[in-house]
Amino acid sequence: MMRLALVGISVLLAACDMLSPGDGTKRAAAAQPFPQADRPVAPIVSTRWSSEEARDRVHEADDIMDRAGIRPGMTVADIGAGEGYYTVRLAARVGAEGRVLAEDIMPEVIEALSRRITREKWDNVSVKLGAPEDPRLPENSFDRIFMVHMYHEIAEPYAFLWHLSPALKNDGELIVVDANRPTDQHGTPPRLLACELAAMGFRMEELIPKPTAGGYFARFRRIAARPDPASIVPCALNEG
Repeated sequence: MMRLALVGISVLLAACDMLSPGDGTKRAAAAQPFPQADRPVAPIVSTRWSSEEARDRVHEADDIMDRAGIRPGMTVADIGAGEGYYTVRLAARVGAEGRVLAEDIMPEVIEALSRRITREKWDNVSVKLGAPEDPRLPENSFDRIFMVHMYHEIAEPYAFLWHLSPALKNDGELIVVDANRPTDQHGTPPRLLACELAAMGFRMEELIPKPTAGGYFARFRRIAARPDPASIVPCALNEG
């Protein structure tokens, strides 16, 4: 296991070059006040990265939920929920006194997930259609927000994270699971992730390799208020 101390985070952030924002052409109105990401965005090619059976054989969800401190009675958002692998396992972990909100930006995915939730009788789960620039979450509502194998697909990360931030409770945490490879190869380099989250007032508290989950586990806590959108300067990896 490998933990990043705060000094390590400073090193990661120092590796990010600050570049000029884009011009906002052909973007959603809610995204236009924010800079565009200065890096590729991976296309959404599937609602799964592995079968549920294969993931359970290596205890992926249990391991990640344990590391994230998921307990009965918590309220959790599953962003980019897809077919609901984490949604239903989070629902089982938080129990009848907890709640899970499953969000996705694809209407057909939300419809299919709604059918699954109804069929399997997960009474503590609700589903919500979000937007690429805004997950449309209720404010001050979540102990944890999960983003599993989807961060590299966010087309408007600064707008998205800015709108997401108020949904966390004061002591809430953002959990990211992704692969350590370039964004156009369906992953997010950890130092780029740390830089983009830092721009929104988040600090990386922990970074742990998780091969059984297809990459790494990162845990973030909000330590500063959201910036003015016009003041945000996008990050890019320094590859020189």
